[in-house]
Amino acid sequence: MKSAVETLNPTRVRLTVEVPFEELKDSLDAAYKKINQQVTVKGFRKGKIPARVIDQRFGRGAVLEEAVNDALPKFYTEAVNEADLNPLGQPEVDITELKDGELLAFTAEVDVRPEIEIPDYSGIEVEVDAVEVSDEDIEKAVEQLRGRFASTKDVERAAEDGDVVTLDLEAKVDGEVLEDGVASDVSYTIGSGELLEGIDEAVKGLEAGGEATFTSQLKGGSAEGKDAEVTVKVTKVSARELPELDDEFAQMASEFDTLEDLKADSRKRLENQKQFDQATQAQERVLEKLLELVEVPIPEKLLADEVQTRKHNLEHHQLGQMGLTIEKYLEFQGKTVEEFDAETSEQAVKGIKTQFVLDALVNKEKLGVNQEELTEHLMRRAQSSGMSPDQFAQAVVEGGQVPMLVGEVARGKALAVVVESAKVVDTKGEVVDLSDEDDEDGAEAVAEVETAAADSDEAKADEDKADEAK
Repeated sequence: MKSAVETLNPTRVRLTVEVPFEELKDSLDAAYKKINQQVTVKGFRKGKIPARVIDQRFGRGAVLEEAVNDALPKFYTEAVNEADLNPLGQPEVDITELKDGELLAFTAEVDVRPEIEIPDYSGIEVEVDAVEVSDEDIEKAVEQLRGRFASTKDVERAAEDGDVVTLDLEAKVDGEVLEDGVASDVSYTIGSGELLEGIDEAVKGLEAGGEATFTSQLKGGSAEGKDAEVTVKVTKVSARELPELDDEFAQMASEFDTLEDLKADSRKRLENQKQFDQATQAQERVLEKLLELVEVPIPEKLLADEVQTRKHNLEHHQLGQMGLTIEKYLEFQGKTVEEFDAETSEQAVKGIKTQFVLDALVNKEKLGVNQEELTEHLMRRAQSSGMSPDQFAQAVVEGGQVPMLVGEVARGKALAVVVESAKVVDTKGEVVDLSDEDDEDGAEAVAEVETAAADSDEAKADEDKADEAK
C-alpha cells in the first residue's frame, strides 16, 4: 500500500491511497464467504458454492463491492497511522480507481486536529474577588436558617407580605371558566412570586372570606399565554412566626450549644465557599488568558456538530425537563434565533479551543492520569449527575466514555499547571495562593467549558429565568 497526504487547510487533509490487488486477498475471501452464507444455488450445499459460480450467477462486481467495503477501513487506518494524523470524525471517502486484479485507489478527506504551539504562559496575571465575609452575610445566613424553622399561626386580620394564605382560584378566558382553571385550598406565601403575576397585589389587604379579581397571563395549562380573569378568595390567613435567635434556637437548628458558635460556624462555611468560588474564578480567568495567547483554527464540521449538540441538549434535556419549548425560552430571554445561534456558536468555539489547547499542553508537559485520579473524578461526576458511583461507572463503560473522562482529568491537570505558574491577586491587591487547590477542580472547570450543558454563571442564570418562566 502507498499513501500520500495533502493539506487542504490547517484542519483538513486529503489522503490518497493506492492498494495493490494482492493485498485485497483476505477481503475477497471474506466477501465470497459472506455471500456464500447469504445465497443458495441449486446443486450446491449452502456455504459450498465455488467462487466462479458466484461470479457467474451474481456478478464479480458484487464480490468486489463487498471486498472493498470490508478493506477500506483497514487501509484508511493504516494510512492515518503512517501519516501520524489525529483525525476528527468520519472521513469522506471516494474510490477513484478499481481495476480487477490490478489496483484499488481511493481518497479520504477528513478533519484533523490542528498543530498548536503552546507559548510561554508563565507571565499570565489575573485579578479575582477578595474573600470577604461581612456581618451582614452572617446575619443573612442565620436568617435563612431561621426561616426554615418558622411556624405558622392563623390570624384574624388582613393579609400582609410574608403571610401564608389559603386560596380558592377560578380563571376565566372570554367569560368562560376553564376546565383546568379551578383550584381549591392552595397555600401561597405572599411575595414569593410562585403563582400568577398580580396575585400579591390582589390578596394583600384581604381578610379570610375576602375576594378579589385581577387579570393575569397564564403560564401553563389549556389557555397558556392567554390573558385570564382570575377570581381569588382568601379562606385563611396565617402569619409566619420565626423562632427567637438565642442559644435554644442554635441547639434546635444545629449541633452547636450557643448562638455565637452557630454564627462562627456560618462564618467559616461562608469563607470556605468564597475561597472555593475564588479558586474557580481564578481558573476561569487564567484559562481565558491562556486562550487569548493561542491561535487555534476550528474545523468547520466539528464546529457545526458541536453547535447542533448544544442546541439538542438545551431543547430536549434542560428545557424539556422544565416543560419549555425553545420558542418560549427565546421569547422569555428576549433573544432572536440569530442571537441565540451566534451565542451558541461562540460557546462551542470556546469549548473546542479549550480542548485543543489543553490537550496540546498535556502532551507538552507529558501529563498522565492514574487510576486514583480517574476514580475520584468519576465519583464527583456521579454525585453531580444524581447517580450512584456504580451506576455512573456502568453507564460510562457501556457508553464508551472512559477516554472522555480521562481527557477531562488530564486537561484539568494541564489547567492546574498554568494556574500554578500564573500570578493571581485579589481586588485588594493581595497575592492569592492556589498551590493547594485540587487538580480535580480544574477538571470540572474544563468539563463545564467544553460540554453542551456548561454550568457557567450565565447558563445558570438562564436556567433560573427559565424556571421563573415556567
